[in-house]
Amino acid sequence: MCLAVPAQVLSIDGQEAEVDFGGVRRRISVVLTPEVRLGDYVIIHTGFAISVLDQQEAQETLKLFQELDEFNAQMSAGSDEPAEPHSPRSGRG
Repeated sequence: MCLAVPAQVLSIDGQEAEVDFGGVRRRISVVLTPEVRLGDYVIIHTGFAISVLDQQEAQETLKLFQELDEFNAQMSAGSDEPAEPHSPRSGRG
């Protein structure tokens, strides 16, 4: 299974960029996304930016990753119910 992750572009140097994955910084290739600009969010796959996202879409995707991480942490701690704000049964989401 492959996972493509959104990250924010912090700097660009030729065909490489430094991006932020929720506090983790990495250098990636932007050769496939020549339209990328500072501050843009990009989808990263195997070290390459493969598309540019609008900010709202990127924030929604990052929020979903955060919710999954919180859910997994609760399940690992032995709880059989997700936290109230993330429970599909709560009607909130």
